[in-house]
Amino acid sequence: MNTPDRPRLADLLADELERLGRIARDRHQELEVDEVGVVTAVGSGIATVRGLPGVGADEVVRFAGGEEGLALDLRTDEVGVVLLGEGAGIGAGTEVARTGRVLDVPVGDALLGRVVDPLGRPLDDGGPLRASRRWPVERPAAPIFAREAVRRPLQTGLKVVDALFPIGRGQRELIVGDRQTGKTTVALSAVLAQASSDVRCVICAIGQRGSATARWLHDLRGRGALEYTTVVVAASHEPPGLRYVAPYAATSIAESWMEDGHDVLIVYDDLTQHARAYRELSLLLRRPPGREAFPGDIFYLHARLLERATQLEDGGSLTALPVIETQAQDLSAFIPTNLISITDGQIYLSPNLAARGVLPAVDVGRSVSRVGGKAQHDGYRSVAGDLRLAYTQFEELEGFSRFGTELDAETQRTLQRGRRVREVLTQGAFETIAVGDQIVALWAVVSGVFDAVSVGQLQAAERELRRRAREELGPVLERLDAGEALREEDEERLGELATSVTDELGGEHDGDA
Repeated sequence: MNTPDRPRLADLLADELERLGRIARDRHQELEVDEVGVVTAVGSGIATVRGLPGVGADEVVRFAGGEEGLALDLRTDEVGVVLLGEGAGIGAGTEVARTGRVLDVPVGDALLGRVVDPLGRPLDDGGPLRASRRWPVERPAAPIFAREAVRRPLQTGLKVVDALFPIGRGQRELIVGDRQTGKTTVALSAVLAQASSDVRCVICAIGQRGSATARWLHDLRGRGALEYTTVVVAASHEPPGLRYVAPYAATSIAESWMEDGHDVLIVYDDLTQHARAYRELSLLLRRPPGREAFPGDIFYLHARLLERATQLEDGGSLTALPVIETQAQDLSAFIPTNLISITDGQIYLSPNLAARGVLPAVDVGRSVSRVGGKAQHDGYRSVAGDLRLAYTQFEELEGFSRFGTELDAETQRTLQRGRRVREVLTQGAFETIAVGDQIVALWAVVSGVFDAVSVGQLQAAERELRRRAREELGPVLERLDAGEALREEDEERLGELATSVTDELGGEHDGDA
């Protein structure tokens, strides 16, 4: 009996295996198999789903009817899904299908001047968005080797900030304070100050009242700031899922410009509301609460967000101004301490100063910038050191003098100088001042020229000095605007001009109440 040829059998077996594989591939292409689950429970802004064993973290799922959700809590036999809409029509038994994609948002120049929600849907009357790109809302931060040190200033137009707590491009500076202390005004002033620069802006409003948002949107539009700004709004009445994803979506919009080589400023107003939205979702998903009922990963929530702000080595930068609200001036609460440890400094706004009409109500003793001083314009260096020392001494002596103690002449002079410094640092809401004008006003009060003007006349003296300096010392102010320091001859000419202004306003002051 003849035995079969072994090479022949091997060839036949290989042909059969290839044929079977081809049949399997054809059948796989013909049959589209979807992974579909079912809703078992629905809460306020969340849904519990069974039957999606392959779903990934932060994957978008679609409910029957078209509404979408975000798979946030992956458990052994079920998935906690955050709803990205009102949840109307979703109930127990509703089918849920995987989409295989993460949440993304449109990015690019098409968003300039637009008001959108966290999913990129227009909220204004500008028509549909025509963006050619979409980016995931959650992206890893730039690696360390792709970053550079913060060396370039970002002007806010506020004398007290630019002189004492300067902010650099690529920095993360926290704005913190109680309610009604002017936090939003400080942040929006920084946006308005970019009208004469090449910085693009993104404002993310989280959990704010619609009337308040409409009011400052009207102010920005009237001042032309929306031409270089995108506004992302997740109002207080929106589902917590939208408030949760809002700052990440806004950051992706800003990052797209940063990676294109632009300098970008982003304002988060405010992250207290963001943390509360995440706490609400976490408690509904039955995650264990920790300190002040916030879940243990609340630090990571904001750390991975603010870490995306940086100065890239190829020139683009993203500067972040997160805003948070304190209660009864308690900086030791959980969320404030978290964000203070994440950011590069804080601008603390005091309710006591705000109640006395000192605006912006920046507390010099509790505010700090850990990075921006290296990027500050040279013109400020001749005035900022003496200014902060004089103001700090004044605040200590002013508190002491309220006890009615008899003061010597030197102490009285320090108090009089401090009152003038405080008056010069006062600015109206949304009043932004150019670099040269700021330095002129600050130099006049630090050098003592304004000692001859009463506190009540100081605002008028400052405005007149800045006006005449622009007219008569234009080249000097242009050099200051460009970042140069005051020269000796500049100070002489400025002193003569300031003296003439004070003489016109009445000469010696008559003591200060």
